[in-house]
Amino acid sequence: MSKKKITERAKMTILIEAEAINNLVNYIDDSFLKAVDMMSNSKGRIIITGVGKSGVIGMKIVATLNSTGTPSVFMHSSDAIHGDLGLIQKDDIILCISKSGNSPEIRSLIPSLKKEKNIIIGMTSNPNSYLSNNSKLTITTPVAREACPNNLAPTTSTSVQLAMGDALAMCLLELNGFEAKDFAKFHPGGTLGKKLFLNLEGMIKTNNPPSVDRNDSLKNVINEITSKRLGATAVLEDDFICGIITDGDIRRMLENTENFEYKKASDIMTKNPKCMNHDTLAIEAVDMINNKNINHIVVLKNNRYVGIVHVLDLIKEGIS
Repeated sequence: MSKKKITERAKMTILIEAEAINNLVNYIDDSFLKAVDMMSNSKGRIIITGVGKSGVIGMKIVATLNSTGTPSVFMHSSDAIHGDLGLIQKDDIILCISKSGNSPEIRSLIPSLKKEKNIIIGMTSNPNSYLSNNSKLTITTPVAREACPNNLAPTTSTSVQLAMGDALAMCLLELNGFEAKDFAKFHPGGTLGKKLFLNLEGMIKTNNPPSVDRNDSLKNVINEITSKRLGATAVLEDDFICGIITDGDIRRMLENTENFEYKKASDIMTKNPKCMNHDTLAIEAVDMINNKNINHIVVLKNNRYVGIVHVLDLIKEGIS
């Protein structure tokens, strides 16, 4: 297969799936709105079931719902009729996902679900299917054709199911008043967790941050910057921050001054450095650094200097 053919097939796959997803906006209809309302007002959980690739999509939708404030559980359609029906509770809502809506597993499962009188919502591309006819509501996910050249492998169908699941989740997120602080509670790990939790105090490396008095000599300034290895030092007056000196400031001063023997910290410092409070999220410091084109943030606690955070520290944490 030539590079040209590979490129054409890849692009065609994306275009077919994109067109199907774009078409979904026409199916945000009364049934979708009623489904969102039922899920939002439910006293139970959302039980999502499916088989094959639809089941895989169901697991992803469950993960999205759980992480955005809607308690959900995945139940494999085949396992359900072999004991897993026991996980369904009285007030749970069942979301059944099936492209055809006529699979043997769905046909076997639906009668058992109906006996327990739980609300069943179908998600299918076939509004005339067994699933649709036996559901309280049907969320339609139409598929003109799969992106598979044989029109067989679930590709377009799973893409539209996933997109519709995200649409449900985002509507429920807003209805539940789910905010960034709630999201952070469910995502404490990894880079995402750091962006949501890590503050500047947690990035300060030492209890003895670099500092000099405004009247200190150039030699003391250089020694402090070198020994603390942050590329800068705060300048203090009566224990309050009044400036910052970076190694760049030192280099520029040396380049532009012939007689620097009697230079003091106050002669070199940048006044009114960019400061942020100790409990500021590190991701906000990234915005400050990018917007102001600086490399250091001075950290304050109760208006007192407590440390310096360098842009490289943020990069190492993966939140730059």
